[in-house]
Parts: sequence; structure tokens; C-alpha cells
Amino acid sequence: MKCDIEIAQQATMKPIAEIMEDFPITKEDWEPYGHYKAKLSDQLLEKLNDRKSGKIVLVTSINPTPAGEGKSTVTVGLGQAMNKLNKKTVIALREPSLGPSMGIKGGAAGGGYSQVLPMEDINLHFTGDIHAITAANNALSAFIDNHIFQGNALHIDPRKVGWKRVVDLNDRALREVIVGLGGPKKGVPREDGFMITVASEIMAILCLAKDMDDLKKRLSRIVFGYTYNDQPLTVKDLGMEGALTLLLKEAIKPNVVQTIEHTPAIIHGGPFANIAHGCNSVIATKLAAKLGDYVITEAGFGADLGAEKFLDIKTRAGEFEPDAVVLVATIRALKMHGGVAKEALETENLDALQAGMSNLQKHMETIEAYGLPYVIAINRFPTDTEAEIALIEKWCQQQGATVALTEVFAKGGEGGIQLAEEVVSTIETQEKHFKHMYDLQDSMEDKIAAIATNVYGAERVEYSAKAKEQMRQFAANGWDKLPICMAKTQYSLSDNPTLLGRPENFTITIREFSPSIGAGFIVALTGDVMTMPGLPKQPAALKMDVDENGNAVGLF
Repeated sequence: MKCDIEIAQQATMKPIAEIMEDFPITKEDWEPYGHYKAKLSDQLLEKLNDRKSGKIVLVTSINPTPAGEGKSTVTVGLGQAMNKLNKKTVIALREPSLGPSMGIKGGAAGGGYSQVLPMEDINLHFTGDIHAITAANNALSAFIDNHIFQGNALHIDPRKVGWKRVVDLNDRALREVIVGLGGPKKGVPREDGFMITVASEIMAILCLAKDMDDLKKRLSRIVFGYTYNDQPLTVKDLGMEGALTLLLKEAIKPNVVQTIEHTPAIIHGGPFANIAHGCNSVIATKLAAKLGDYVITEAGFGADLGAEKFLDIKTRAGEFEPDAVVLVATIRALKMHGGVAKEALETENLDALQAGMSNLQKHMETIEAYGLPYVIAINRFPTDTEAEIALIEKWCQQQGATVALTEVFAKGGEGGIQLAEEVVSTIETQEKHFKHMYDLQDSMEDKIAAIATNVYGAERVEYSAKAKEQMRQFAANGWDKLPICMAKTQYSLSDNPTLLGRPENFTITIREFSPSIGAGFIVALTGDVMTMPGLPKQPAALKMDVDENGNAVGLF
């Protein structure tokens, strides 16, 4: 089979104007961004406010492994399949980051015959939204250091500036840096560091803002540091919220593209799910619901990260509820959770597959705890044997779970018809009783305990001395009633990436907190999860190039 980029480059795209014709909007509601991309007006959601919203389907997965799960591919394929059933469907996805695209994880535009196009643009600079976020984040850093240099009227304690610079690449050398070196005219020396752009609070703010006014208010609430007397300092104290909003005035507009089969897809925002909240923008999801009868959207990594944050953070910010969940699993990944090494996955192993089902079981229980109906999608790989497929289908049936074998990578929308039919049937016949995992009035400890025990299956939660002191400070500042955004490894239900399957009797350790007051949540950092990833020994970028005709090569 051809590789993703070959399939994408040989596909025939429709001019973006033809895609937009299917939407109930006027030419004033969108603007072209080249031949095959468009930006929707930031006023459109308000204009469509009285229009009935479509059904929202959240696609999530088991804990990811190097074997691959194909969550974005299933999302795109399901959207295509829904339209084949004449269900007017819009896909809503996150924007890929250059860090994983050029590192090891790969892109986030789907795969095979279930991709969003133009794939090269989407996986690289796209419409520049992430670069705008980078500029806004680093503008704030520059103004903080300039304020200190110019007399420090706000009494900023340079030792307590928590705001870091960002770059949308994996660069471990920038995790810890010193700025302001070179003498009195070069600034005030202090410790600083870089995060990857998609971990920036400004990315989270853009994705949770309801409109431009809400964006500005959230930016003004960013806490960037503290005074010498430990009083929090905000962007409003610096008077920077207007300038930051100006830098983001185009980035807040959602982007529209198309799939290989011309299903419309809104791609907007891309916070990481292991260190941020992992969902595309509230504006994009709600617009998709106004423009279609069904919305197929996804949240990063497994249900313990992306889905939990979608359900506990995003739904609160956006004031909506999903109607059903698709839980993606692959036989390959389940065998890894059952103890099989990556190089042995092509060999049939029913015992390992049976053992790995425990990971799927936990995520099923999590979705049930939220009161949502769900369908299990088995994303088929060529190496899957009939015996393995039969085992997983029988197991799901024994659990009373709806399951659909899915082949959207190789067959596009046609390979997702069964899944689409099951999703529609599930929404029409099963009641949802959606509830959040915790109440906002709960203490920080109770919220974290609810996530750790009910979603991860942990036995207990422990806190470092620093974390305990931060909880006391946050309560004094009135921040303890915000949602919790857990920063945790994606590979395990625990905070130890080596514990696959369904670990038991483990402890979640909170080493410190980071206040994201503008975004509207508190980040709890567990284990050794980092906000600036590093590159592997053989980065994917080493295979990338441009041919004599200006076409991208080696991009997945």
C-alpha cells in the first residue's frame, strides 16, 4: 500500500469554496486561505446561536503504544462513513505540532485513505495559528523581562517568574536556560526555560475561549509570577492583554479543510493531552455542531488523559455534552499491553491479547462512569489474524459492549460503515446520563483523588512538600475551585510509563502544580512528565525533503 503522503498527493481536492457551499453560511462568514483552506469568522458562532446543534461524538482510545492506535484516522474515517450514510457530518480535529511531526510520534492528519488534506500544510505550518501563539507567549516573556529591567514597578521577584518561553519544536537543550546575561544593559539575569508551544497556557486559552472578548479576559487573568511578598501578578497588571489579543486575532478563527472524500473538517488548536488539556477549540467543536447534524471529534491519547479532560474541562468551558463515545483499540496495541514486544506483534498471540484486554476494560469502565454510551472500534491492521479478531469480538460481546471492526485506513469511509451504523444506533437507542467526575466545589485533593482512583485505578495519591504548600497558597488565592488538568504519561494508566496493561495497587505522585488561571484550570504534574519533549536518536525529520517540483517527501 502507498504511504500516507503518496495517497494524499494523488488525491483530488475540491476548491474550498465548493466545500463551504454545503454550510448554511454566506460568503461574508468565511475567507479563503489559498485554494484549499479557509478561516471561519470569529463572529459566526454567535450568528448561528439559534440554530439547533448536532450530535457530538467523542473519539478516544486505550493507552497508546508504539504499535499505534490510529485515533485520528478512525475519527476521519468515521466522519467519511457517516456522510456515506447521508448523515451530514463535520469533523473537528486538533492542529498537529511540529515537535512530534519532526520527532517520533508523527502527524495528526489521519492516515491511509482517511486523511485530511492538504496533508503537508496541516502537518507543517498550516495557517500559522501555532506560530501566532508562539509570538504571543514570547511577547509576554519579553515584556516581563523588560519591566524588570526598566525599574520593576510591579516588584516582580525574578526568582518567581513562572512564565516560560516556547518554541514549537522538541528541543531538550532549552528546558532550563539563563536569560539576561551580558552586563547591565542586557537585562536582569534569571533562570528561565522553554516549553513546547502546544503546552503554553495561551494555547489552552485559545482553545477554551468562547469568543474574542472571552479570549482577552482569559489572557488578562494569566498569572505569570509573584511579587517579593508572594502576591500573584497577572497580564492585566502589565497591561498586555490588548497586545496579546491583537497577535491572536486571526488565530482564533477556526480553519476548514476537507478529507480525501471531501467531508468538511474544522481543524483548530492543538494542546498536548499529557501536559495540557488535549482538545481542539471550543469554538471549532460548537461551530461544527451548528454546521452539521453530527460532529466527530477527538481528544488526545487515551481516555485517561484526553477524554477525561474533554469531559471535565472542555465541556464545562463550552457548556455542552457529548452524545456518545468511540473507544479505539488495535489488536497490536492490546498485545503490547499483554506483554508482547513490538518486534513480535506480527505473530498471533491469543494469550497476550486476552491479557491486554484489561487495559480496554478499564477505559470502558471510565466512559461508563461518565454516564455515556459508547462503541468500541477495532482499528484493523493487516497482520491481525481471524482468530485474534474473533477473540476480541467475542470478549466485547461478553461484556455487553457494542463493537465494530473498522478498516478506514485501507478503505476510507467504506471501511467505517459498520462503525457509523453502530454509532448512529447507539445515539438513537441508548440514553446518556452524563456527569462529571468531580464537583468544582470539591477540594483539590478530592478532585485529584476522583481522577486518580476512578479514571486511573490508583490506590492512593501522594504529594510532595512543594505540592502541599502550593495547595495551601492556591486555596488562599481562591484558585482551588478550578478544574484539575493532570499532566501524566500517556503510555500507562499510572504515572510510570513502563506499567502497561491495567496496573494495580499503585500510587500517583503529585510533584508540583502550575496555575493556568487564564485557561481556567490547575495543572498537576505527576511522575517525570516534561513540558518540553526531546528528539529521538533518529528523528522523523531526517527522512523529510522537498523534490525538484517543490513537493514534500518523507512526511509520513
